[in-house]
Amino acid sequence: MDKVQPSAAAAVRDIADGASLAVGGFGLSGVPDTLIQAVHALGVADLRVVSNNCGVDGGGLGVLLAAGRISRVTGSYVGSNKEFARRYLSGELEVELVPQGTLAERLRAGGCGIPAFFTPAGVGTQVAEGGLPWRYTPGGASVAVASPAKELRAFDGREYVLERGITTDFALVRAARGDRHGNLVFHKAARNFNPLAAMAGRVTIAEVEQLVEPGELDPDEIHLPGVFVRRVVELTPQQAAAKGIERRTVRTR
Repeated sequence: MDKVQPSAAAAVRDIADGASLAVGGFGLSGVPDTLIQAVHALGVADLRVVSNNCGVDGGGLGVLLAAGRISRVTGSYVGSNKEFARRYLSGELEVELVPQGTLAERLRAGGCGIPAFFTPAGVGTQVAEGGLPWRYTPGGASVAVASPAKELRAFDGREYVLERGITTDFALVRAARGDRHGNLVFHKAARNFNPLAAMAGRVTIAEVEQLVEPGELDPDEIHLPGVFVRRVVELTPQQAAAKGIERRTVRTR
């Protein structure tokens, strides 16, 4: 039952080329940076990532992206990551853009063993009708791969589109507190996609800012039960304190 690993490197040791990863975080909040750095050091490539966004230039998943380690991204937001946009538009990266709520539910559904579900989000758009550019030809002159049309069905006089649940080979998440059994507690906005990503991974690895012993967490405060978590990495105080700010906004004194 003790799921604690000696290091982040040991925790990600069996992630191989071509693996799929569900990664928690939103912007730079709740991003498992230590595990991402360990994957980068591992040297694996052709990774297929599922995450709300792909980090920023030089931060989060942007580290793997800049190194050319990611071949496909399923997410909701390109944001201000210029390298992400450049690779996508030049045909170096395949990108499946998904409505944010749909992405969250696809991860949750996959974790619950639900293969697919119907949602009204995207009906009447290319999300349902197909044709969204997934990959451009080299140089970006034309679309090489486009999204397919999805099944539509009417319920009580309203149309819904069929979306498939997502499961991945691995999941990387970050929590504020965790015990040796893998029970996790997230802090405020850093909770975001982390529990959903953790549910979708066949092997979920969690980095925790504070490691406690089993029984120290009140069962009522646990956000994700340890049944979803395979490995736990305790962060050093320096790693726990290192939290990036995507956009710093201050006002004139």
